[in-house]
Amino acid sequence: MKEFFKYLFASMLGFFLSMVIIFIIFFVIIVGAISSIDSDKTVTVSNNSVLFLNLDQPITERTPKNPFGNLPIVGGDEKDGIGLNDLLKSIQRAKTDDNIKCIYLNVSSPNAGFATMREVRNALIDFKKSHKKIIAYSEVYTQGAYYLASSADKIYLNPEGALEFKGFSSELTFFKGTLEKVGVEMQVIRVGNYKSAVEPFILDKMSDYNRKQVTAYVGGLYNTFLTDIAKSRDIHKDSLYKIADDFRVRQPQDAVNFKMVDALKYKDQILEELKGLSGRTKDENVRTVSINDYAKNNKDSGSGKDKVAVIYANGEISGGEGNDNQIGSERISRAIRKARLDDDIKAVVIRVNSPGGSALASDVIWREIVLTKKEKPVIASFGDVAASGGYYIGCAADSIFVQPNTITGSIGVFGIIPNFQNLMTNKLGITFDGVKTGKYADIMATNRPMTEGERFIIQNELNRIYNGFVSRVADGRKKSKAYIDSIGGGHVWIGTDAVQIGLADRIGSFNDAIKAAAKKAKIKDYKVVEYPDVVDPLKSLMDESTDRIKTYYTKQELGENYFLYQQMKKVISSSGIQARMPFEAVIK
Repeated sequence: MKEFFKYLFASMLGFFLSMVIIFIIFFVIIVGAISSIDSDKTVTVSNNSVLFLNLDQPITERTPKNPFGNLPIVGGDEKDGIGLNDLLKSIQRAKTDDNIKCIYLNVSSPNAGFATMREVRNALIDFKKSHKKIIAYSEVYTQGAYYLASSADKIYLNPEGALEFKGFSSELTFFKGTLEKVGVEMQVIRVGNYKSAVEPFILDKMSDYNRKQVTAYVGGLYNTFLTDIAKSRDIHKDSLYKIADDFRVRQPQDAVNFKMVDALKYKDQILEELKGLSGRTKDENVRTVSINDYAKNNKDSGSGKDKVAVIYANGEISGGEGNDNQIGSERISRAIRKARLDDDIKAVVIRVNSPGGSALASDVIWREIVLTKKEKPVIASFGDVAASGGYYIGCAADSIFVQPNTITGSIGVFGIIPNFQNLMTNKLGITFDGVKTGKYADIMATNRPMTEGERFIIQNELNRIYNGFVSRVADGRKKSKAYIDSIGGGHVWIGTDAVQIGLADRIGSFNDAIKAAAKKAKIKDYKVVEYPDVVDPLKSLMDESTDRIKTYYTKQELGENYFLYQQMKKVISSSGIQARMPFEAVIK
């Protein structure tokens, strides 16, 4: 009888918990449906309005369609942000919108890469051609924030605020010591001395090769940063370098003295200035419209029957479907194929923002680009990073556009096979035994060290894939294999250097790439269509609800250390031969 009641109560508890979960999901669906209806509404922009740009939010490639974004666990603890596509289109539209009188730029710590920030910054500079003003204000400017703010007509800082201007530093995290303590050996096979994605797991500091390339690309990022600011603020680049090198901006007034900001002001003073710029009287409130709301009024650009397709390839590369933040070879290949078979689509732009991933998945996507190029022009536009597998999928394009601070190249491959024998046997007391019908039946087993024969086989396979990678690039770039090999070997390049050595064709924006595609296709009146379709938020919720819940609570527990957890998890779960760069380097 005692056992009966135990199972009875257990069943009742299980039923109760199931009903609670079903109720939560049902509630979320209803709230999401209501939110999605509201999000589809256009926004009325009053006359004499100020366009409010909050650039601390995530700037993704495309605006997420997530009606659950404000809900904890389901939507996450961060705002979904805005897509670069909508952000650029909105700024361009505001340039000729009579209701928008000026832009108020508010940014403290932008959530975007350097190439993305440069796209936004250049759009703001172009906006000023309308003779409308841009006012930037913040209590604190990080270096990225100041880079964006330097495009404004006036930069204001809170009198008790701070402006960070100290130069760039890059930091890599190494796990070799941790792995040794827990008894895990990372067995690494790679092609290319510069292929440093494996180094955090086998070294405790940067190799000389990696230090050389990191020094080069961080220096390249910094050079673009200083050059652009110098031009906008009319301060000599050498002066800016000296200001940062000596850490001269220590107090708010220092920023004024060195002409890096125009004045120290409080928020109420900024509002008064915005009233004057927007034609409002002192007794009236400032009329503002947020960039997120303003973007809801964006419409498909262009007209006519002809189309230019933009294929968004964003995130790490893997096999399967992927999602909006992960490049799945099936989903992206299908999108490219769809664009190729559509007679109304006259040209294709592949927009790449990826540090790479699976070599096989990269090759699958590359093949679709090659087939498409035979029928219509294909232009590649590289974002913050298009390296290793990210470069692989774009190298066959007719032309490659980069920003000067795009990180690209990294032509190389590697494989990591963890050996958990010491952890399992000596630490946990777990042993393994079995039978096999062939000497290599259990090749790549993770419960023992690799044999010399296995290492030889895997190394040959990596050599074959690397040679194929080099051949793909050589064919696409119309260079010899020997030359590509000489600039390959896993070497990471900055955008300006990539153009100089022939890995890219032009420094240009995302929109420049679209215009070039249309020009090559010899069309003038055209629409821009986007592929693949954005993942349905409800389907995403149902497919990924368990992962979202686990991620939410893991972040709550680990806080800033969640980054380290992600790194370890990524390595342990990685399988197959990888074409990936170490873009986890944190640049501050």
